[in-house]
This record gives sequence, structure tokens and C-alpha cells, in this order.
Amino acid sequence: MPKVTEERIPLADLLVFHQLARSLNSSFDLDTILRTILEHMERMVEAELWALLMLDESSQDLYYAITAGDEQEAFRGLRVKVGEGVAGWVLEHGETLIVPEALDDPRVTQSSETGARLVRSVIALPLRGRKGMQGVIEIFNPRAEMSDYSIAFLHILADHAAIAIENARDVARIQQLTITDDTTGLYNVRHLYDVLGNELKRSKKVKRPLSLAFLDLDRFKLVNDEHGHLVGSELLAQTGRRLQELSRKQDVCFRYGGDEFVILMPETSAKSALELATALNHSLMKVPFQMKNGLKLKVSASVGLASAPDDGMAVHGIIGIADARMYMVKLHGRGNVRGA
Repeated sequence: MPKVTEERIPLADLLVFHQLARSLNSSFDLDTILRTILEHMERMVEAELWALLMLDESSQDLYYAITAGDEQEAFRGLRVKVGEGVAGWVLEHGETLIVPEALDDPRVTQSSETGARLVRSVIALPLRGRKGMQGVIEIFNPRAEMSDYSIAFLHILADHAAIAIENARDVARIQQLTITDDTTGLYNVRHLYDVLGNELKRSKKVKRPLSLAFLDLDRFKLVNDEHGHLVGSELLAQTGRRLQELSRKQDVCFRYGGDEFVILMPETSAKSALELATALNHSLMKVPFQMKNGLKLKVSASVGLASAPDDGMAVHGIIGIADARMYMVKLHGRGNVRGA
């Protein structure tokens, strides 16, 4: 394969390269970057289907982040393991793979990634950043034979794209740190104000209710006093995880501060919120928390509820009403839920 230098790149391709570089440098939004990569590479090669797979950093397998061309829906939700099929091979070896006769290659014929579609040829390129593999680009059934130059040029574009993806992921991690509570891994109070503000606007626009639960762990100070702050921090972390497990998919959990938590429940009426919060609090108290030192702690929470539009449409107003109702529970015996 010939080495491609800027002096050997035709003007038209050079323009594509600079347009892609400018577009990639203008955004740190990952979805925008992925779409930009695919749009520019589509101009380079006519094919039946383009796909960009991203490496899931937790599971270390690939998922189809974005596709273009025929039968796009067939890839939705599909994952590819390391070493499996064409993309998995590229992920494992970090090398470009060209399969001109796909029907004779078991990496294609025995792979779930191709499904029932007829694959005659495949080109797959690694997206390798400074810190390692970021994903794979696949081109199914290109409509013309690819020259060594075209493959080499695509490889240059893929390398620049991988760095842009890596940068976007780094920015996303930093942004996540600014809105995440260190102890529990839940969103923090700063993010609560932003999310609640946006949800209140949406609630007003779509004319749907919204509810919020304000939880305070009962007698948490005794845990710190009797067992130490390390146990207390562990209890807070486990409480955060359990709240997420017990909440619905559409609900969002936050650590408000200290031993206080907030659960935001979009499109939920006051009546439904009372039922949900009561069931959640019962489940929270039912199973003791197992600490690393072998200690078992049974926890209850006092919960106050507020709903929009019944309790107003102001961020601090909604939180304040839920907080006040939580304190009413504290005054009347703890471990219960109070709504309007």
C-alpha cells in the first residue's frame, strides 16, 4: 500500500480532508462527530451500507453507534464481541481488513453482524486514538473496487476521526465529573437545579404533571457516631445504588447533600408519586444494607413529595415544599411518606 502524503493527495480529496478536520474540531459533541465522520466518508466511497461501531468501555465489546445506507434498522441494538466477525477481528488486531470475496470468508458468513443480508465484500478500518481503540468503521458492498490509494486515504481520515472521538469522550468524562456526586455516583445538587428547570419547562409545554420526592435517611447521625464516617459513606453509596435500582427508568436520582436524596419523577401525578414513593420506601427499609466489615444496617427514610403544577412551577419552590413535607414526617415518627 503506497504511503499517502499531503503532496500526493489530489486537490478534491485534500478539500474533503480539511473540511472533515474543520468539522471535527468545531464540536466536542460525540453524536455530532460520529455523524460528521460518516457523512464525509460516504462521499469518499459509494457503498450499500456504512456503519460506525463504538467500543463500549465497560463491556469492551462493539455496538453500532450510527449507520447509513440500506437496512440500517437491522443493526439497532446489535453488539459484536472482540474477535467476532469482521469488526471484532479489526478490534482485536487493530488492523484494516479488506474482504473482497465475503462469501468465502468465515468471519463474514459465520458472523451475527451481517444477519441475513447478502454481503459480497467488506472493508473495515480501525478507529485508533492516542489511548487505544475507539471503534471500527465498516463499509459493506462498495460499488467500485477500492484502490490502494483510496484505502490509505480512508485510513488517514479514520485516524483523525479516532482522535476526535477520543477528545469528545474525554470532554464527556470531565462534564460528568462536574455533575456527579463523588460518594454515591448519583447526580449532584447543581445538576438537579438544571434538570428540574428543564423538566418544569417541558411539563408546562406538554401539559403533563411532574413530581419530586425529597428523602432524608432517619437517624443517619447515629451511624456516623457509632460506626464511623467510613461506614457512613459506604451506607450513603449503597443507598444511592439502591434508589437507582428501585426507581423507574424515567426517574432521575440525585444526592442533595448530607444524607438527603431527591428523586425526580417526570410525567407523574401527585397520586402516582405517593404510591411509587411509598412502595420505594418500603423496599428500601425491607432489606438491611451489608457493609464491608460485616455489619448489617437497617435504614428507613422520611420522604416529602411535591408536584407541578399543583405546588407551583419554580425550581426552588418545588424543592422547598417537598423538603418541608419531609420534615413533617420527621416530626410525626419518621419512616413515612407525605404528599399534599
